[in-house]
Amino acid sequence: MTSQKIKETWNSRLGIILAVSGSAVGLGNFLRFPGQAAQYGGGAFMIAYFIAFLLIGLPICWAEWAMGRHGGSNGFNSSPGILGFITKRPAFRYVGVIGVLIPVIIYMYYVYIEAWTLGYAVNFILGNMDFSTIEDSGDFWGKFIGIGEDGGAVKFGLQEVGGFLVIVFILNFILIYRGISKGIEFFCKYAMPTLVILAFVILVRVLTLGVPDSAHPERSVNTGLGFMWNPTKVVLQENVSENGNEQWTTLREVVAPVKISEAKLEASTSPNKRVVTITLAQQLTNPQLWLAAAGQIFFSLSVGFGVIITYSSYLSKKDDVVLSGLAATSANEFCEVGLGGLITLPAGVAFLGVSGIAGMGTFGLGFNVLPMVFANMPAGEIFGALFFFLLFLAAVTSSLSMLQPGIAFLEEAMNINRKQSVSLLGLITAIGTSFVLYFSKDLKALDTMDFWVGTFLIFVLSTIQIIIFGWIFGIEKGFTEVHRGAAMKIPSFFKWVMKFLSPVLLVLIFIFWVMVNVFGIDFGGGNIELSTYIKDLFVQPNTVAIMSVGFIILVATFFCIVVATSPRFKEEDK
Repeated sequence: MTSQKIKETWNSRLGIILAVSGSAVGLGNFLRFPGQAAQYGGGAFMIAYFIAFLLIGLPICWAEWAMGRHGGSNGFNSSPGILGFITKRPAFRYVGVIGVLIPVIIYMYYVYIEAWTLGYAVNFILGNMDFSTIEDSGDFWGKFIGIGEDGGAVKFGLQEVGGFLVIVFILNFILIYRGISKGIEFFCKYAMPTLVILAFVILVRVLTLGVPDSAHPERSVNTGLGFMWNPTKVVLQENVSENGNEQWTTLREVVAPVKISEAKLEASTSPNKRVVTITLAQQLTNPQLWLAAAGQIFFSLSVGFGVIITYSSYLSKKDDVVLSGLAATSANEFCEVGLGGLITLPAGVAFLGVSGIAGMGTFGLGFNVLPMVFANMPAGEIFGALFFFLLFLAAVTSSLSMLQPGIAFLEEAMNINRKQSVSLLGLITAIGTSFVLYFSKDLKALDTMDFWVGTFLIFVLSTIQIIIFGWIFGIEKGFTEVHRGAAMKIPSFFKWVMKFLSPVLLVLIFIFWVMVNVFGIDFGGGNIELSTYIKDLFVQPNTVAIMSVGFIILVATFFCIVVATSPRFKEEDK
């Protein structure tokens, strides 16, 4: 199978910036980030977050932009091809397979979540989202996505996810078939400004909510902002005796002055309760806070996904990667911190209070809390539809970016054209998405894939890429490549950061991550217990989890076989 292929390029610098920004701006900006910030100390989390951005996220981003453009100018557009060319070691093509596997596997379950956002937008328009309690909202979500039983998501009504999944899956492949400039760039050029405008409209509405219920003056936008951004935390604790051991456990966080006074009064009447102020310094000594901040940076910037290195390979030698990389990351940070951080939690706290949203995860916050909030807000149907359509646009710009690395790899390694590569990748991802859709009970397939690929492998690839840039490609050669065509210079301090500090931090973070999320070590002094993901595979085997990991291995094996048999790579080795 051979064909005459035309070298694809971006139409403009703005196009590539919007596309890379679009790959980064997704559900994590408006749902995951607010939840992480609130859970890990608000202001304390933000300090760790920005440190991680400067010392890990931005350096990896620049490294990916530079290596991608360098590989692209020498005829390679896929992660295996680029890493093999840069290192001059064919074995690194198999390392590069990780940069194809990550976005392809993530797409398989991300498009399922993408369908939720479209379905919610449509159901808000149709007036089907009239909830009075969190339980009502949660019941709708559970039935909509089929969480109750395997096969429960394979339904195609307006209040079921199946039909929406088919629509978004086809939309993604229509756009990706149109190519880099006519598909991805075209969509992002319109979707990203629309997304920002919608976010501003919703932000204005949220910040003008004030105190929706006069009977609960503590439930306000200001309280929500304080819950998320205050550098210190005030919590009510209780002394609990278990097996003869006494331990203070946190009952709840208190934010508004009236609630702090009530908590102090409650503690004064009971010797087993106390109000504690957790300082900024105390919060910053928590390793899990730093793990969460670094993890959010990976999700937020799409570094270590294999996306940026592929996107930048379509740049010309003289395109400015320093300014483009900085602009793309800045656009993402604005959407995440300036928009997502000011919309989601303040809205939830204004209607439900701090205790009403405490402990909510990404899905609980986004698809249980917010729908109920919009349902009880004046003109809520309109703002609910706008918000979930915003999430839908953000999700599509991200899912498109997840397909291009696979397309580039198949075209390059198998020497096939766009139509053939789109068809093959469509088949692979359709099988994977169908697997996730069918095994929807408790979202076990989705959760397992997300852990091992969407978290574990991202840490691995990020670490490998920054080491390749600093030590194999060479930091001096790397900086020369980065600054080719650049209008501004990266401070020389970043040479040391990218060669020494970033790799060391990534290795340390990865070690701590494995200790916490695999072996279950609690640095807060709790019990050590293996994580669910390990138990599902080895201790209390879960069939769906095992099949999920098996499917990941199967796809990885196929990609490795493609590398091993590639005519292009064999010719390169000669």
